Parts: sequence; structure tokens; C-alpha cells
Amino acid sequence: METHQLFINGRFVASESEEMIDILNPSTEEVISKIPKATEEEVNQAVEGAASAQKEWEQMPAVERAKIVRRLGDELENRKDTFVSLLQQEQGKNYELANGEVDMAIDFFRYTSEWARRIEGDIVPSDRPNENILIYKKPIGVVAGIVPWNFPVFILARKVAQALTTGCTLVLKPSQQTPNTAYEFTKMVDELDFVPDGVYQYVTGTGSALGNQLASHPKVDMISITGSVTAGTKVMEAAAQNITKVNLELGGKAPAIVTANADLDLAVEQIKASRLLNNGQTCTNAERVYVQESVAEEFTEKLKTAFEGVSHGNPAEDHDVEMGPLVSQSRLETVEEMVVAAIEEGADCIIGGKRAESANGYFYEPTILTNVQHDSDIIKNEIFGPVVPIVTFTDLEEAIEMGNDTDYGLSSSVYTEDIHETMKVINELKFGETYVNRENMEAIQGYHAGIRKSGLGGTDGKHGIEDFLITQAVYMQYKK
Repeated sequence: METHQLFINGRFVASESEEMIDILNPSTEEVISKIPKATEEEVNQAVEGAASAQKEWEQMPAVERAKIVRRLGDELENRKDTFVSLLQQEQGKNYELANGEVDMAIDFFRYTSEWARRIEGDIVPSDRPNENILIYKKPIGVVAGIVPWNFPVFILARKVAQALTTGCTLVLKPSQQTPNTAYEFTKMVDELDFVPDGVYQYVTGTGSALGNQLASHPKVDMISITGSVTAGTKVMEAAAQNITKVNLELGGKAPAIVTANADLDLAVEQIKASRLLNNGQTCTNAERVYVQESVAEEFTEKLKTAFEGVSHGNPAEDHDVEMGPLVSQSRLETVEEMVVAAIEEGADCIIGGKRAESANGYFYEPTILTNVQHDSDIIKNEIFGPVVPIVTFTDLEEAIEMGNDTDYGLSSSVYTEDIHETMKVINELKFGETYVNRENMEAIQGYHAGIRKSGLGGTDGKHGIEDFLITQAVYMQYKK
């Protein structure tokens, strides 16, 4: 069993904290590592070190920074099997998804590195004679990146690649539930020794303590967090002390609308993929399904049949299982409580609805609920588990109204072969993403962002790069 150290100013250091956090394998409930709760002084050292390194890192030619970022992706590929295995152990991903997540992280480092030469400003016409107005794009400075437990490798890549490519330095805090992949990445950085000291820092601890300290630190210029609405709210409150910029990707409650004109087999296939991805623990998962009354019975039967064949088990022992465990005991209990409450309110459970049979681990059966009330908790709040609540509708206006009736605004989807219905949904649903006739999974060259309580700012593509930059206007007067 490994006990993590901190990585501050280019070297590993043992934390002076006596408080440790046990990291569990959610498939077996065994302790697989320990991380320290970094002290306030240790976090301060990491931030100060990142601030000291930032000026020189910013002044390095962008193409040289890009080579370093790309090499991180190349080295990650060389160690791919190790990261896949760690993902399966600490997070419970099945092999296919763990393999895909590491591949996406590799691609993200390489793709983002190419933006180093594409960060561009503007020359704007002046209203005065003999003057040019120049618009510069410059790195925001020190970024604190908080990584969640559900995609700990890919979202690490998002925060590291974008920060370093733009000339920012980074203090990374992994989830206290899935830090092993981030620690392995940090060991890779240390071993290869091509990232300048101070540019990348690694600290561990709880989000409530360490996240708030990072967000309120006067030398942190942006806090980038992927996590829950509760965590994002606390980070935003802490960041307000210094008017620090926040980049928040928070929860989701994605509606999936299935009309009478849908290809039902396609809808079933893709909604199954969207709901069960990562054992139901993805912010873009199809969290609630609205089906037109005339096809609701047929759709539900087809979805039930699709769910009946889903296998579950320990992904580290069986590469063929479709579902692993939920990440923790508390997550399992929350999903259980939400399903029980929905049934007590009148919903019918047509499949699942209970823990999966297993000697150990936090496994929950794929579950479908029908006759769900639209004002119920399971429709209003994020489930983050393999549960599909189904609500029927009569016409598309009603479906769109119910879809928009949420505090969240990250992802959404529609299934129909009618172009007019498609365009109406695209134009009237109020979400950062809308998927048409396919599963909910973003592309690295697109833009991943939500509205309302799903967050502020975004990531991926050229628009994601923009969040790590500030805009400076220069008014240049010259003589005739």
C-alpha cells in the first residue's frame, strides 16, 4: 500500500500532517492507498512556488511550452496500461471506458498543445489619428485545478494541458476518493524532469478544506473545479474574497426527449449508453427521459430488455463486465434512498431498484422507473447512479417545458427523425449541450459548458482555451 507525498517546487516532500485519508477500491472495499491532508503551510508553499515560476514559464516561447505539453501526452501513452489499471482499481470503471478515458487524455494533451501557436489577439481601428489599438491575449497566471473522482485522468488532462499551454502554472488537487492516477501522473512528471520546477504542483486533502484555501488564496488567479454544485458554491464563495476568477463545471440533470418520430431502437441503444456510462456517474448522463405517450410502452419495454442483459462485477478482474460499482458507500446509499422515495411517491420499478448481489463493493442494479411524478426529487435532483426515471408527454411543447424546468443546464438530448422537431428542440432547450440521436459525450475540439447551476465558463476547443487567458488592450500613439 502506497502513502502519497506532496509534489512542491519540483520535488516530492512528505507532508507534516498527521491526518491521513484511506483510499478504497469500490469493487472490494479494500484500502489501496493513503493520502495526507496537506497543511495550510504546505498548500501555501505550492501556490507561492507556482507564482514564482509563472513569469519565466509565460516568457518561454509558446511552441516550446507546446512541446512539453505534447510530450506529457506521449509519455502517458507509453504508460497507458498502468493508468488503465489504476482507474479500474480506484474508480470502478469497466475496461472499455477506462481504456477510452486514458486515450482521450492522451489526445487532449496533443490537441491542446497545438493551440500554443493559435492564441491570437487583434488590431482594432482607432478613432484617433496616428494610433493603433492592439488586443493581446495573455495567461491569467496561477491556476488551481480541482479534479473530480468520476473522470480523474481525463479531467486532470483538461486542467494541466490548458493551463500549461497558455502559459499558466498549476496547483493540482485530485479527488480524495481517486488520487492514485493523479499521483502516478505526478511521479511521471518527476521522473522525466522536463517540466520546469514550480510549473506543476500536487497537493492532497479534502475539498472542503484544501479547495477553499486554494480558492481564497490571493496568489491564485483562477480556480478551475469540476465537481458538485455544493462544492462549486463553496469555492465561488471563497474566491469572492479576492474577486478570483472561477471556472466551474458542476452537476447536470440532462433531459432526453423521445418523440413518436424517433427510431426507438436507436433511442434505446443511445439512452442506455448515456445512462449507464461510468456506472451512471457522469455529469452528462441522461438523468431523466421524456417519452411521447403513443410510443412510451414500446420504448419502455425495449429499454427494459436492454437493461436485462447488463453484466456487473469487479472491472479489475473481468474486462468484459459492462458495469462496475458506484464510487462509495455514501453514493450507493444516496441512490438507494432516491429510488425508495420515488416508489413511495407512486413510481413503478420495472427492473432493478436494489443493490446488485455481490459479496463486497458498492454495486447497484440498472433501474427503470415509470409513472414518475415530474415534481419528484428523482426528477429534480441529480441521481448520479444507473437509474432511469421516465415521464410521458403529449406534445413537444410540453416536453421542452419539462426539460427546461430544472436548476441545471449542462447536457440534453433529443431522439427524432423529424427535422422540424429537431430544430425546435435545439432552439428552445436551454442547455450548454444538445445531442441529437446519439449518446451524451462531448468532443475535445467542441466546447463543454453549462448554464444555471451547472457552472460558469467552460472547457475544450478554442473557447476552452480562452478561459485561461486575459485580454489586454494597448492604445499605441505614434508620431507622424
